[in-house]
Amino acid sequence: MKTLLILLLSAMTIFAQDIFLPEHDTTKQLLVYPGFTLQYNEEHEQADWVAYRLDLIELTPVVKRKDRFKSDKNVITGSASLKDYKGSGYDRGHLAPAADMRFSEETMLQSFYMSNMSPQLPGFNRGIWKELEALVRDFARDCEELHVVTGPVLSGGLKTIGENKVSVPDYYFKALLDIKEPEIKMIAFLLPNEKSSEDLTSFVVCVDSLENLTGIDMFYQLADSLEIILEAEINPDLWLGEPIKDSK
Repeated sequence: MKTLLILLLSAMTIFAQDIFLPEHDTTKQLLVYPGFTLQYNEEHEQADWVAYRLDLIELTPVVKRKDRFKSDKNVITGSASLKDYKGSGYDRGHLAPAADMRFSEETMLQSFYMSNMSPQLPGFNRGIWKELEALVRDFARDCEELHVVTGPVLSGGLKTIGENKVSVPDYYFKALLDIKEPEIKMIAFLLPNEKSSEDLTSFVVCVDSLENLTGIDMFYQLADSLEIILEAEINPDLWLGEPIKDSK
């Protein structure tokens, strides 16, 4: 009964958020917060995906970053803990970035829940992943409204850290949807969990291939006719115009 109530409340909140979510695996817990929604994978002790919308209001910083990492008490089975990462050599890497959640005190604090973290090598988390996060904000400013799905690529046999056996993904992804006319478009990125100096365009993939890899139906709420076309395209030129400076 408790799980059913959580799912019903989640569905109501999702409707209020007006965001495009991946299809929910009903065997897993869905957690809905004011800034983002995630599907928690107990086996790997992290989210399968985190989804949220960025618009010009949400990109306006109201609060400063506050590094208050904490377990997510809303995860019924218990989330990963800070101890899992201690001495592991891995960063507590944000899936929904703290810089995207600066529009309220509440969303900033919730972005530091361990359910929104995944083990990332420092060179990756503080390097090209951070660069991609900034690029997503640039895209959102340009589009004025952007729908983001981000997460780890989870599979069997991954290395684990800590007492809770948090899986260490080999790859991470971001899938982006610009739903505003006249140029509705998608783009996706797939990056290895390692330090890199490559240009971000070298990690562009179509959403279709990302769905085949992860088993996640990213933007299933779109009309099928539109979804089929957009998820098959790879056209970075639609997104990469004049660079917009990211404000930190």
